[in-house]
Amino acid sequence: MAIAKLGRPSKERNAMLRGQVSSLLWNGKLETTVAKAKATARMAEKIITLAIRTHLDTVKVEKEIKVKTKDSKGVVTESKVKKQVLNDGPKKLAARKKIMSYVYDLQEQRKPKESVEAFKARVEGINHPLLEKIFNVYAPKYAERAKTSGQGGGYTRVTKLGMRRGDAAEMAIVELV
Repeated sequence: MAIAKLGRPSKERNAMLRGQVSSLLWNGKLETTVAKAKATARMAEKIITLAIRTHLDTVKVEKEIKVKTKDSKGVVTESKVKKQVLNDGPKKLAARKKIMSYVYDLQEQRKPKESVEAFKARVEGINHPLLEKIFNVYAPKYAERAKTSGQGGGYTRVTKLGMRRGDAAEMAIVELV
């Protein structure tokens, strides 16, 4: 099945689809024309499927971390502590890189009336929030759904809204199910 051309040159079309897929995965819902909605849903399904197939591939690694301590006299001493860490396995790492190459790196925004300290505590240690959302929220959710219902796919829904006022383009909402 060929990708719809959407009346744009390939570079513009790919950039638009990347933006729409990123927005759909970040917000969970997107309103656009029917043709764009179908193309966006198709690409989002592929990304979610790739994440589902690889999200359990992790490796336990023991790392040495430097810890600085200060005694009562103000003398700073440095010691090494061993800590067990979960790293991505080779399949998950490859999938993460492939998804990273397609979706835009959207960053977490500060919520209204949220203090700067609370925002920094909430996003501390998260370099790529959209990727973390794909692998930590969507992949387990849809993997469990596939296990219980016995079917894979069908992660998105395209609902037609009717004609847009002005140019009479047929509009639709594409959302994650």
